[in-house]
Amino acid sequence: MSSISDISTSKLLLILNILIIGSCSSVENLQPVVISQQYNEPKFGLLLMAHGGGSEWNTAVKESTAGLAERFPVEIAFGMADAGSIEESVKRLEATGVEHVGVVRMFVSGESWHERTRQILGVDEGAPSREEAKRKNPQPRTFMPMGFWRLDTDVSFYVSEEGLADATEMDGVLVSRIQALSSNPADEVAVVLAHGTGSDEEDARWIEKITERTALAKARLGLQDIKVFTLREDWMEKREEAENRIRNYIQEVSQKGFTPLVVPFRVQGFGPYARVLEGLDYEASGQGLLPHVNVGQWIENQTELLMRIAEQQY
Repeated sequence: MSSISDISTSKLLLILNILIIGSCSSVENLQPVVISQQYNEPKFGLLLMAHGGGSEWNTAVKESTAGLAERFPVEIAFGMADAGSIEESVKRLEATGVEHVGVVRMFVSGESWHERTRQILGVDEGAPSREEAKRKNPQPRTFMPMGFWRLDTDVSFYVSEEGLADATEMDGVLVSRIQALSSNPADEVAVVLAHGTGSDEEDARWIEKITERTALAKARLGLQDIKVFTLREDWMEKREEAENRIRNYIQEVSQKGFTPLVVPFRVQGFGPYARVLEGLDYEASGQGLLPHVNVGQWIENQTELLMRIAEQQY
């Protein structure tokens, strides 16, 4: 005699239907039996990593995930790859039953904290345990903490490679931002400003990739030119040189009779650019990449890619 464990799912469904039919007084009372098989499928969730800022900045990021939040659990870890923030977000995902997590890193450069993130998540080696990290480096929680330890979790992680500067979805964002400022394209120059890095080599890659994102605007809008600069905001010696370069360029094009249209290539807002450009003549809306539907589309596209990778591991 077969045990319950030997009976196939299809046989169980047949037996259940027979029992239900037998208990019904008429066919009119019979309702179809639907049994979900989703309990056999590992549960997927999204962890979005973003730098974070003020309430407006954070709200714009949260709103960009609204569509995905209707499909599966979504958490946002604000900070510069801080293990504490990531750990809290992962715990909330675990509490929903999530087993596989796609990690989309919403930074301008795909290089930003990529290796560090993989180590924190345990995808790659290199991060100490939480206890070891706290013992060796007992630091109080600050405004922008950067804890570094390996998470203790059974969740499987799939980490995105691409940054916003790599994303073709941002081409359309730049078109819309420039177009909103433009009134006489032949007499205008767009100046795209980004944060930048301390490494000269990496900073050059930022400029190269963001310049690629301006190709669609160059082709469509008919401006005199579109130029990309980085401010190198956190490296004071290099920042001073970058500020002078940006200001000199805007002054030069203004003297030639062109109107500078300043567009930030940053997640949200105008950052420090109003102060940097103080006293210069230019047009700007102050809007970063958010809010724009293409940013949400990029997050969704990255998530779909990670879901396909995860499904291969199920």
